[in-house]
Amino acid sequence: MTRQMRAGVLTAFVSCVALSTACRPSGDVVDSLRTSSAVLPSDTGRAMAPQGAPENAFPLPARAVADIVAPRWSNEDDRDDAGEAERVMRILGAKEGMHIADIGAGDGYYVARLVPRVGATGRVYGEDIVPRYLELLASRARQSGWSNVEVVRGEPHDPRLPDGTLDAAILIHMYHEISQPFGLMWNLASAMKPGGRVVILDLDRPTSGHGTPLALLRCELAAVGYRESRVDREVAGEYVAVYIAPKLEDRPTPEEITRALSQKPCVPPGGRD
Repeated sequence: MTRQMRAGVLTAFVSCVALSTACRPSGDVVDSLRTSSAVLPSDTGRAMAPQGAPENAFPLPARAVADIVAPRWSNEDDRDDAGEAERVMRILGAKEGMHIADIGAGDGYYVARLVPRVGATGRVYGEDIVPRYLELLASRARQSGWSNVEVVRGEPHDPRLPDGTLDAAILIHMYHEISQPFGLMWNLASAMKPGGRVVILDLDRPTSGHGTPLALLRCELAAVGYRESRVDREVAGEYVAVYIAPKLEDRPTPEEITRALSQKPCVPPGGRD
């Protein structure tokens, strides 16, 4: 399929999902794709109009950024057998009525498991930056009849989520793929309710090896004003870290973040990886 054909297919998909109710199944599945314009950018990565603070307001991380390689971490049955999602949702305290965002949702492993937890009075936001993954997630939402899901197109520096709506957000096996962590976490804080929690699951190894050393994560999140609440190391080689998002009045400005990191950058243990 040519680039032009792929863009045409994606445009048709957005016209159906984001702009019209005519193609929605009975049950009125809320699979709207949040975008700044009538047509979603194609898979060439054309920039979207800004929502929160712009990417160039923040410094780049002083570590490698892993490639985004697939819409899911591993086989869903294997993850269920290992109890991964149940452990994360237990640590998170996911329950009826909560509004939770899955940042880097891929094709929806966690979205599928959060939907029954938050129930009809809650909402799950499945966010990603890869249009193809969002197609897969929206298709899964339609086929499953999920009525409490929104599929959201974000950017590397901005999840583009509605302000002040989230009780919690999860970032699962993907923090090491964030090319602009300071911007993403700063803009994510805008979407959090007071006391909102962010849960990050990653492997405790270099970002070049598709993990994030815990010391590096702590440094990067502290730079944006997040406060560590707990760290679970139940599974060898990985961690589940829980952070409390900063109140907006306490959040450092992008200029303050840039100045602080210019004096003391967040460098991986042992130097740049």
